[in-house]
Amino acid sequence: MARRCELTGKNALVGNKVSHANNKTKTRFMPNLCDVSLISDAMGLTYRLRISAIALKSVEHVGGLDNFLMKADNAQLSDKALRLKRAVASKREAAKSAA
Repeated sequence: MARRCELTGKNALVGNKVSHANNKTKTRFMPNLCDVSLISDAMGLTYRLRISAIALKSVEHVGGLDNFLMKADNAQLSDKALRLKRAVASKREAAKSAA
């Protein structure tokens, strides 16, 4: 499974660890991924996602999963998150037209 955030697209970076003696060793810097369950207000369901810790903080700051998905760029989202975004958008449109 790829070490990639489903919401922000953060993935592993490659770089060098540099010692005090200036020896350089290749290393991979992994994102801090967490398995979380987030509640979608529009859908009324809980979704399990693997997201970075900073993405979780951003979701809480924006006001929930639905708001985060509506503001997120489609290129960064995983296929699962993109399907969820489309479902939330259609549900919001249906609620808006009914009201």
